[in-house]
Amino acid sequence: MTTAAPSKRLAYMEKVTSDGTTDPFPWYGLALEYRNLERYDESLQTFTTLRTNHPSYVPMYLMCGQMLEKAGRTEDAREWLAAGVLAATKGGDGHARGELEAALATLD
Repeated sequence: MTTAAPSKRLAYMEKVTSDGTTDPFPWYGLALEYRNLERYDESLQTFTTLRTNHPSYVPMYLMCGQMLEKAGRTEDAREWLAAGVLAATKGGDGHARGELEAALATLD
């Protein structure tokens, strides 16, 4: 696999988000792209923007929490995962809540 595909995806996601979209999915995609490239600070910044604008977008909490754990930022991971449990509970998403609780339990 070449690096062109991730580079094109990244450029596309950066363009879509910089154009001012309010759709949470491109922001989520950009955060994941940064995460996959191990650009953790940029990923966290993008997840944080997404969380500010769309706090009920539950998938971000697990992905960000796992990334922060991988980066050795356990307390930050714990905060994101716990916030995700609350968001999933509020949104009635039992499946996501279970995944977030399981990820949280691995930090203890």
